[in-house]
Amino acid sequence: MSKRARHDDGGGLRAGTLGTFDSAVMAVAGCGPAYTVAATLPALIATVGVAGPAVLLYCALPMIGIALAFRHLGRLDVNAGATYSWAARALHPFLGFLGGWALVVAATAFLVSATLPAGAATLALVDPALAARTGPATAVGAGWVVVMAVVVALGARIGPNARRIITGAQLALLLVFAVAALVRHGKGPEFSASWFGFGHFDASHGFVAGALVAGVAYWGWDVAGNLNEETRGGRRSFGVGGLVGVVTSFTVFALFTVATLTVIGPDAVRSNPDGYLSELGEAVWPGWGGRLLVLAVLLSMVATLETSMLQATRTLFAMGRDRTVPSALGRIHRTWRTPALATASVAAVALLLVAAAARAGSGERFVRDAVSGIGLHIAFYYALAGLSAVVAHRRVLFRSAGTFLFVGLWPLGGALFMAWIFAMSLPELSGSALAIGLGALALGVVPMAAARMRGEAYFRPRPLDPEREPSGGESQGGPGFAAAQGRGAARGRTGVLSDF
Repeated sequence: MSKRARHDDGGGLRAGTLGTFDSAVMAVAGCGPAYTVAATLPALIATVGVAGPAVLLYCALPMIGIALAFRHLGRLDVNAGATYSWAARALHPFLGFLGGWALVVAATAFLVSATLPAGAATLALVDPALAARTGPATAVGAGWVVVMAVVVALGARIGPNARRIITGAQLALLLVFAVAALVRHGKGPEFSASWFGFGHFDASHGFVAGALVAGVAYWGWDVAGNLNEETRGGRRSFGVGGLVGVVTSFTVFALFTVATLTVIGPDAVRSNPDGYLSELGEAVWPGWGGRLLVLAVLLSMVATLETSMLQATRTLFAMGRDRTVPSALGRIHRTWRTPALATASVAAVALLLVAAAARAGSGERFVRDAVSGIGLHIAFYYALAGLSAVVAHRRVLFRSAGTFLFVGLWPLGGALFMAWIFAMSLPELSGSALAIGLGALALGVVPMAAARMRGEAYFRPRPLDPEREPSGGESQGGPGFAAAQGRGAARGRTGVLSDF
């Protein structure tokens, strides 16, 4: 990374903004538990029925492998670009750039796809009939995008307490409903431990189809990786948030799936996927149950809008800092110490796409296609991260059984699983979903080729080496970060492997 690219903006991101606990909260919020419960679990239950808990379990295991990869890579190279930087240094700069580009496109597409549901959930608390109208719901959702853009531009530190309250509230609501539902006798089948096994998969309820849905359900925990330049506590704390996010999300998703199956049954979810939460709420707590679940979904969507914007803007900032995209996107606001221009750019693109979809009368269709298409982006850059961890640590993998398992085998398994998800998704997607997925990914070749022709430093070899102490500046995003993290980084030159 060139020093000119690093310092011409007047400094780096504000170091020490987030602590380890804040990082974990951000990772959980990034998964959007309540939003996933509302938008993704119906598709999972409709696809595999009572085998849903098994799919969630066996998809969480490789996802933990990717979280481990993020943990170890983040302790070698502290960079807001995360996979964008790690894959470039461990594999190839072209793969690194496309991995970062995939994240930016996925996060932006999610902002667009979540706008209408966020507006509808907001209006549903006031007037359910008004929530069904596309125009008002889109306008309110766009307002949420603007509000979250302002919050992100002002800095991740602006609302740590509010973020904790929002995330805690949605988790509490979901867990209370799940526990209350589990002790009730509902219309669905009686719970069996076999739901976590492979006995319920058959020709009409295949694991592959369920895994395609579950892969998207877990996405978002890696926002903690994009905030590592702003997280205090030294390298040892990096990646903890991602692991907490995956484990917490699995717990909530599994409990809520079991509760849904036992209280109202899979057929009720298949027949009314958009309204099953209200039916479940009424069954558990008549009168206020459905409304409280809608509130949980709204809180989740607002938090997820913020984390998606953080992921996109921090990755664009890292790209701009390396001059692989216009360098203006890598500039830091002198007062707020955030990539304000990158934030404004992402919000503007998202709002333009929302307006275009609404004008064309295809808002709901775009939401479906975007959710399907971003699954390709997620699987692509997660696979790159898992493979990067193995390649970067290849010379030390056999030093201990723990290192081989947690730094090599488990991340590699996660990478192979994500590559499998990517390949199996292709024949399942519609033409428009493929256009969003592969077409948007292919657009990244244009700025990448332009930067390569200019000879930017990003494309020069900068191998990751776990046996060397990372220096205080070259891979750490700026002098402010290096000063804040120097104490933690200096505790041992092999600290990246000290867990084992």
